[in-house]
Amino acid sequence: MEFQTLNDFQAEQSVLGAILSDSRCLDEISFLEPRDFHEKHELIFNVIRYLHEQDLPIDFITVVGEFDRFGRIQEIGGVTYLTDMIASVPTVANVKYYARIVRTKALRRRMYEAGEEMKKAAVNGDFEDDEDIYASAEEITDKIRPKTVAKMRDFKQSRKDYYEHLKTKAQKILSGFKQFDEWAQLWRGWLYIIAGRPSVGKTAKALQLVYGIASQFRLIDGKMVAAKDAGCVLIYSQEMGENEVKDRIVSNVAGVNYNRLINKGGEEGFTDREQQKIDEAYDLLESLPIHIQDSSGVTIEEIRSTSKQMIKQHGKIAAIIVDYLQIMEIVPRRGEKRHEAIGRVTRTAKSMARKMNFVFIMLSQLDRSADDEEPKLRHLKESGSIEQDADVVEFLWHDGEYDGNVKIVQSIFAKGRNVGLNRFRYRFEWWLQRYVELEKEKEPEKKKAGGRK
Repeated sequence: MEFQTLNDFQAEQSVLGAILSDSRCLDEISFLEPRDFHEKHELIFNVIRYLHEQDLPIDFITVVGEFDRFGRIQEIGGVTYLTDMIASVPTVANVKYYARIVRTKALRRRMYEAGEEMKKAAVNGDFEDDEDIYASAEEITDKIRPKTVAKMRDFKQSRKDYYEHLKTKAQKILSGFKQFDEWAQLWRGWLYIIAGRPSVGKTAKALQLVYGIASQFRLIDGKMVAAKDAGCVLIYSQEMGENEVKDRIVSNVAGVNYNRLINKGGEEGFTDREQQKIDEAYDLLESLPIHIQDSSGVTIEEIRSTSKQMIKQHGKIAAIIVDYLQIMEIVPRRGEKRHEAIGRVTRTAKSMARKMNFVFIMLSQLDRSADDEEPKLRHLKESGSIEQDADVVEFLWHDGEYDGNVKIVQSIFAKGRNVGLNRFRYRFEWWLQRYVELEKEKEPEKKKAGGRK
C-alpha cells in the first residue's frame, strides 16, 4: 500500500464541513485528535477545538475570524476552501461514519511512520542494554494508539449495559482451597500477592493453586469433575528448573514423599505403588493446561509478549504465577530508583490482568522485621507500589505453632479488594508439598458492656 493511499481527504473534508454546518457534531466525534487530520485540515480542526474549549460559537464566521486574527487564512486555501467544504456536505447525519474513516487512516499512517522510526532506532539508537531497546520500541509503538476519551453517562444512558452486566456470571475462578473458595474465589483482573519469609512454603502454596486453577474441580451431575475450563496457567520459575517444579507438583498430586521423589526413590528406586502413583499423577497433570518456563531474570515485557501469544494459541489465560517478584529482571530506567522500577512492573502486571482477564499471582519477599511480629503491609519488601497496586495481599506466616513436628501456617489476607480481609489456617505437610486446610479458629466472644448485674 502506497503511503498516499493512507489519506482520505474527502472524508476529512466531510467531517470538518459537517462541524462548520452544525457544531453539535463535535460531540459525536470526540474520539478524533488533531493529528488524525492531514496538514491544513489539522490546522482547521485545531481552531475548532480551541473555540470549543473556550465555549465560543463554532461556525464559518468564527473560524475565519481566528485565522484572520493571526494572518494565516491563506495556509488553508483561503475563505473559498472553507465555503466549498461546507457546501460539499449534503447532510451532517453521516459525520460519525466519516470520522471513523479518518481515524482508521490516521492509525495506518502512524503505523507506517512508527515502522520507519523503529528502523532508524535499530540502526542508530544509543541503548545501554536490552531493557533500553524494549523501552524504546514500546515508546514508539505507543504513539500509534489513540488517546481514549471517556464519556460521562447518566443512569438512563447506561441502564442497558448495567443490566447486561448483572446477567453475566461474575468473573471468578476456583482456587482448589475449599474455605477460600466459599469466601471469595479468585477474581479475573486481580493482581494477587503471596508474601512470606523464606521456607514458609510460598512456592508450595502457589503450585497447589496452579493445580486447583487448572483443574477447576466442581460438582457436575453429582460427581466431582475437573472441568478444566478456566484457561491455561503459566508458571514463571526463576529459582528452580522445570523438573524441580514438576517434582513439587507431582509429589502434591500423587501423594508420593517429596524427598523420595527428588532422590529418585533412593538406591532401590521407587516401589511399584509409588511408580503407579507418579504415572497416574503425571497423566492427570499432562491433561491440564499448565505451562512452565524456568528462566532466571524474566522481564515483565517478556511475560506480556508470551501472554499475548498464549491467548492466540489457547483462547484464554486463567492465571500467571511469577516466583518471585524481587528477582525479576527489573532494570531502573535513567533517573529511576529501584522501588520506582518495581512500581512500574506491578502497574504493568495489574494492567495486563485487567486487559487480558486473568489472575496475576506474584510471590514476594517480606522484610526481616517480619520475623519478630505478625506481618503487615509495611513489611512487603520495597513495598509502596506493591501494596498500592495489589488487589489482594496474602501473608503466609508461621507463628511457632506446630502439630507434632508439622508447621501450622497462618494465611492472613491483609488486603482484599471487593472481598475484605480474612484469615485461614493450614497444616503444611512439607513431605508432600501440600497445604491442608484446618478449621478456622473461633474468635473470642466479646464481653457485653455493663459488667455483672
